[in-house]
Amino acid sequence: MDWAAWEIDTGYWDALGTWCEPPQHSLDAIAKAMGAESDQYQPPSGPPMWFVEAGHGEFLQTPCDLRLEDGTTLNRIEALPPDAPLGYHELHPLDGGAMTRLVISPRRCHPHHEHAWGWSTQLYATRSRQSWGIGDLGDLATLGKLAAGQGAGIIATNPLHACGPTNPQQASPYYPSSRRYRNPIYLHIENVPGAAGLGDILTTAAKAGQDLNQMRQIDRDQVWALKREVLLQCFIDTNVAGNTRNNHGFDLYVAQEGEALVQYATYCAIAEIHGNDWRHWPSSLRSPNSESVTHLYLELGESVRFHSWLQWQLDEQLGKAGGELSIMGDLAIGVDPGGADAWAWQDLLALDINVGAPPDKFNTQGQNWGLPPFIPHKLRAASYEPFIETLRSAFRHVGGLRIDHVMGLFRLFWIPSGGDASQGSFIRYPASELLDLVALESHRAHAFVVGEDLGTVEDEVRVELAERNILSYRLFWFETGPISEYPEQALTAMTTHDLPTVAGRWTGKDLETQHELGLFPNEQGERDINHKLAELVDCPANTSPIEVAARAYAALTCAPSQLVVATLDDALGVIERPNMPGTIDQWPNWSLALPVPIEDFPQHPGIQAIAEALHLNR
Repeated sequence: MDWAAWEIDTGYWDALGTWCEPPQHSLDAIAKAMGAESDQYQPPSGPPMWFVEAGHGEFLQTPCDLRLEDGTTLNRIEALPPDAPLGYHELHPLDGGAMTRLVISPRRCHPHHEHAWGWSTQLYATRSRQSWGIGDLGDLATLGKLAAGQGAGIIATNPLHACGPTNPQQASPYYPSSRRYRNPIYLHIENVPGAAGLGDILTTAAKAGQDLNQMRQIDRDQVWALKREVLLQCFIDTNVAGNTRNNHGFDLYVAQEGEALVQYATYCAIAEIHGNDWRHWPSSLRSPNSESVTHLYLELGESVRFHSWLQWQLDEQLGKAGGELSIMGDLAIGVDPGGADAWAWQDLLALDINVGAPPDKFNTQGQNWGLPPFIPHKLRAASYEPFIETLRSAFRHVGGLRIDHVMGLFRLFWIPSGGDASQGSFIRYPASELLDLVALESHRAHAFVVGEDLGTVEDEVRVELAERNILSYRLFWFETGPISEYPEQALTAMTTHDLPTVAGRWTGKDLETQHELGLFPNEQGERDINHKLAELVDCPANTSPIEVAARAYAALTCAPSQLVVATLDDALGVIERPNMPGTIDQWPNWSLALPVPIEDFPQHPGIQAIAEALHLNR
């Protein structure tokens, strides 16, 4: 087998500097998943594409007509005009040869011009007293207004990607049904058209939803059951014949989204009948292009329209949520293999493979995320349309975007189904072209990019990301040098959602929890980081976690990094981390609300202290 032709690495250096080679059966399974039918078979090249940096008047091999993205045609050109616009264009050779898709990219992402600070939060956890058991886009707008008043420059939030439409609701924002569309559980119901006219229906549902705030652990199934009933009534009341005021904006949105929205909403309509996992649907419905799906789409027209309308409402509310302060969105690394995007793009995905990470000093068992990867040559053969659509959605209404596991643009760790992380191997991706697309969509959105480059990272990856104007992601827990020497082209933070909070480390509770859950923590690594925290804050062991966090973030302001971000969990002294890698139901992953409602943030000592320290020094 020509492993290099299929971009399969037959070994890798792990985070501890050990050379690892996956077993032969794993390599064979990976090759089979990519479409290698025999040792002699080579991956097909696909239709021609050409990536060009903006401003470079490249010569053509043969005279062509250049059809620009806006429909303008430049006839019989022999070289690209230096002022050809950014975008996706077509070259049509005059000799009748194959059309070439031309991508003109700025190569470098939209810049982040200033040094600023911000809050990082899990939106579901950030509740107000008016929330229906879960933080929503109205709460995000409230938080943005508060943070803007404190002098913050950004609000970073978890991915808002859509999960399946039926219960049980998926808790993890990093295991989405679709990355093209958003989760309607985040809608602020009172701001939805038609809600004000529901009278007792709204009053009763709001009371039931607000009663759920009494529980620290979020019950998404109850929340969605309440919200869906009210949202459906709002949809029925406002989308009637002759109601042109409400329907006009909706119809424009539907036209703008086109086939992608139709496909997603059709998935949702079918899922409400047959369940969220399309792999368990009747065989005639498993392909989005089947005649049975077309017939069912016509039968379920109002349901399809309802799910389209929900996405319009999410688009409207997200746009308003960033009115006071820019939002930094988050793009998950993959999708649920049984969800909407996998249904749409199943022919381009390796559905018998899971993406993950090899063992390292913090996750000694490695990680298996259960997400199917795109097959590199098939993604390119599709002219990268799935990736472009995903990026375009992720950049919508945000001032910045964090790309989770950004190393996945270079290589992804593939684990055959049924195997563990020690049996995986890395697959190479066309990083230069993918980064050109990121840069192009970043410029179109006027949004900066942060690449989450934690874990097993090749040296050349960080060099390339820096050249592309993508901010690195630097955590105090992981960095070994002085804070004053952190890179400027970076976002700096203490921790992230998968790692211990300041309070969890300071009290020792996080390490205790890891032992209780049988996670085999790296004892020496944990002790080293705890010692590092103690040296940073230099205070007695009985100091409150909130004061420790305030001292830690005050010290972090010495970083020259363009962005410094503090988690609300640290400011509020939360001991539990949002997610405990390596667990499924042993830990309430992605389901713990913050212990303090947003209304009390302005008076909270931890919020005040960290905001003052960051504002004064940024």
